[in-house]
Amino acid sequence: MRRDDPLLKRVKEAKTDIAIGDTLIRDYLPFIKSEIYKYTQSYVDESQDEFSIGMIAFHEAVMSYDEERGSFLGYAAACIRNRLIDNDRKETRHKDQISLDKRDEDDNALGDIITDGKDHAKDHMHTLATKEEIEELGRVLKEFGVSYRDVTEASPSQKRTRELMQKLIAKAMRNKDILEDLLKTKRLPMKKLAGDKNERKVIDRHRKYLVAMLVILTNGYEIIRGHLWHVYKGGEEL
Repeated sequence: MRRDDPLLKRVKEAKTDIAIGDTLIRDYLPFIKSEIYKYTQSYVDESQDEFSIGMIAFHEAVMSYDEERGSFLGYAAACIRNRLIDNDRKETRHKDQISLDKRDEDDNALGDIITDGKDHAKDHMHTLATKEEIEELGRVLKEFGVSYRDVTEASPSQKRTRELMQKLIAKAMRNKDILEDLLKTKRLPMKKLAGDKNERKVIDRHRKYLVAMLVILTNGYEIIRGHLWHVYKGGEEL
């Protein structure tokens, strides 16, 4: 975002001026509604919780934004999506709660018959959270024209190729221009990423794998990132 960008100027002013902040939110209601729709895949009217969550997330994005985070609208979109995900997780936890005082047909309390020492609730929530991350990642990857099957088929099998992929991922993570171009155009910026023609040929063969890895590493998929770290343990941390 350029320093003379009108939106950047308004975002800066909104941090200290409530009236400007309110006007900014009103002006970007179509953007907020659009981001909510992308996540829910359904129209949300202004009386629903998702709409309020989206507005709050947009305001939080205004207050916490700085130019190091890339484009403001890209940052705001991520904030809205993350808030909606958090809300869904809370709703899921609420729906799945089971009273430990509930009695079975023999009049035993559930809390009395769980005796194996395992944290079943924690395990269940981890499973649900993992499922949510996988589904959410699948939706996001679809915007880049990538499916889980594509990622599997494009995954490097040779050690030398895997090492090159790690090198390119590290390069992209250090270079904000590469990530911004990827998120904006939904395409890998080959000229910025590839060091030579040979690297470009390798990237072409494993492009969808590389896109998936960069999306995972820039969108807060903590559970999936943790799994990848175990897979690549011993190399550079993802």
